[in-house]
Amino acid sequence: MANPRIARVFGAVNIGSFRVSAMILGMSETGEMIVLGSGHRASRGIKRGYVTDIAAATYAIRDAVERAEKNAGTSISSVWIACAGAGLSSSISKVEIDIGGRRIEQEDIEHLLVAARETIHPDGRMVLHALPAHYTLDGAHGVANPKGLHAEALGVDIHVMLAEGAPVKNLIEAVQNAHLDVEAVVAAPLAASYACLTAEEREMGVGLVEIGGEVTNVSVHAGGMLAGLKTVQFGSNDITDAIASALGIRRFQAERLKCVAGSAIASPSDHREMIPINGPGDEGTGPHARGADENNRIPRAELVAIVTAQLSQLTDEVGRTLKAMGFTSRRGGQVVLTGGGAELAGIAEYAQSALGCSVRIGKPPALRGLPEAHSVPGFATLAGLCLYAADDPVDIRSIGSGYQPTHRYSGAELAQRVWRAVREYF
Repeated sequence: MANPRIARVFGAVNIGSFRVSAMILGMSETGEMIVLGSGHRASRGIKRGYVTDIAAATYAIRDAVERAEKNAGTSISSVWIACAGAGLSSSISKVEIDIGGRRIEQEDIEHLLVAARETIHPDGRMVLHALPAHYTLDGAHGVANPKGLHAEALGVDIHVMLAEGAPVKNLIEAVQNAHLDVEAVVAAPLAASYACLTAEEREMGVGLVEIGGEVTNVSVHAGGMLAGLKTVQFGSNDITDAIASALGIRRFQAERLKCVAGSAIASPSDHREMIPINGPGDEGTGPHARGADENNRIPRAELVAIVTAQLSQLTDEVGRTLKAMGFTSRRGGQVVLTGGGAELAGIAEYAQSALGCSVRIGKPPALRGLPEAHSVPGFATLAGLCLYAADDPVDIRSIGSGYQPTHRYSGAELAQRVWRAVREYF
């Protein structure tokens, strides 16, 4: 079946500590989302979400984009990028204006959003997003579009996401050095939510845990919006480092062990199962593992013990973070795990027991053209970036550039205003 005619094209780059990935998404004339091409490569010059070597990061970004362009058969000049570190934080601002019982017009909505914009106080930080989550009519929540309705008071809840300015500027510069324009910087948890969460989950309440290479972002979504966000300085690379340190082996050996034989759930056969430190063809590379047999093998139980010890630290921190943001298992909320760290075998079952609530794995949606290798949690943020770009949500900072607030005058006020104008100009 031939691809439909593409009306718009979006480019996205997710700059992680483990990998840099790029995707080119096309929107057909009928609104269908089609992945035209994607690519990735090992990350360079990024540490815990921060650029530490701008030249190395630029090279990795350009390489990932060129791979995506080659697969898509087209080139892009601008991209949307994700920000996973840089001290992300969020807050909710509530604003209300008087309507007086009349019908709400578009001008009233613009007036409200302009008033909401004035409440943003970044305190020296960079504003990534200032999004109207939902409106209220006389205090009643859940209004998606108030235009045409009557109310005494119209309110809005604004979700503001902030980041440290310098790290974000470094990300932007690395992309620009790769000869690409930056459309926008999107907070990684917000992008991941577009790929992993349903509208019903965002409305009822859900915790989203994005486990990256060196950073884990924990966010809470409720009432249809992102209600809280905190960053945990721990990722799947820390598990790899713990394996390498405990066994006295190289990181590439530890990474292979974690991905091929690692698990978050122990089984009775683990003590009997011996796993090789090296993969096929790599027998002569790397050191002999501490405590391994003559064939450089260790019991699988030893590997699982190292992995679960690290996961215990992560889930303890995630649990405390969720509780601090008001998310508790007693309310029956669900937690969604995504990111490359969520690909570890058995991690959902482990987290469900540790957190005491229902846990599932979040993956990218079934987009047409998405390769099977990129349909895994590690590419959820990348796919969500494209979906966010296509959705193009309203940012209140773009409202009001041509908006002039108006004032409705009473009869006496209007007469006085006319009289002053006559005296001034005649």
